[in-house]
Amino acid sequence: MKRIIICLFACLSIALIFNSCSKDEESFDESLLVGRWQSGTLYEKYFENHTGATWDTSDDVTEAEAQEFTWTLDKSDLTQIHIIEIGGNVPKYYTVTALTSTTLKYKDDFGVSHTFTKIGK
Repeated sequence: MKRIIICLFACLSIALIFNSCSKDEESFDESLLVGRWQSGTLYEKYFENHTGATWDTSDDVTEAEAQEFTWTLDKSDLTQIHIIEIGGNVPKYYTVTALTSTTLKYKDDFGVSHTFTKIGK
């Protein structure tokens, strides 16, 4: 019986140690996101009213033809809800890994990373 209690206490201690070592989620200032960003031929533009647009010049798409979206940034979770012209919305979820006044880095659920440079407001 004493051995069982000692084993249970050891398991509980180990569980508490691993639980207390979890990393806090990083938080980013959403005001830094506002502006025009470029990654190669891909562009994203974020407005203060939580709307935005994305376009890719390699697909022969201009800013005037950009795909509109709404966005939210909660801690490091960036959500873009793309508004489809024929009706409906397509959500896209990203984890921001870096956000400064000049650099935006995020990765999608598949681990694909994207790095953008701010090119204007």
